[in-house]
Amino acid sequence: MRLTKQTNYAVRILMYCAANEGHLSRIPEIARAYGVSELFLFKILQPLNKAGLVETVRGRNGGVRLPKPASQITLFDVVKVTEDSFSMAECFDAGEVDCPLVDSCGLNTALRKALNAFFDVLSQYSIDDLVKSRPQINFLLGIDPLPYVAPAAQPQTAA
Repeated sequence: MRLTKQTNYAVRILMYCAANEGHLSRIPEIARAYGVSELFLFKILQPLNKAGLVETVRGRNGGVRLPKPASQITLFDVVKVTEDSFSMAECFDAGEVDCPLVDSCGLNTALRKALNAFFDVLSQYSIDDLVKSRPQINFLLGIDPLPYVAPAAQPQTAA
């Protein structure tokens, strides 16, 4: 099974927003960080917004942000919104199937178990897990990190 580019970049949008926590993320900035077109990202935003995985703020200073903590958005949440089909074989399709074993096939059972295991693993990882495990993510994405504040100097004692 191979996930689509739409799913890949949907996760990346969410990661960018999580790394840019507390600020609105703008599509041109996200597009530049990942080297992808703004139009493509706008297309991906629609299903994410409809599913409540991002919220958009319109206007001159608008952008996108996560409507809830990144720890509450799983990879499974994203995949189920962005993937059209999880049909791994003909027998997964709702239409006509030519195979005489469709109702009693071991392959169908094995593939369903594999797909459910895949979903279970995706449910164990949040967007926060992907971001917090990479301390340099803000730098890599071109997001301005918090300014460095030097520790206060300790007074020197005379000996």
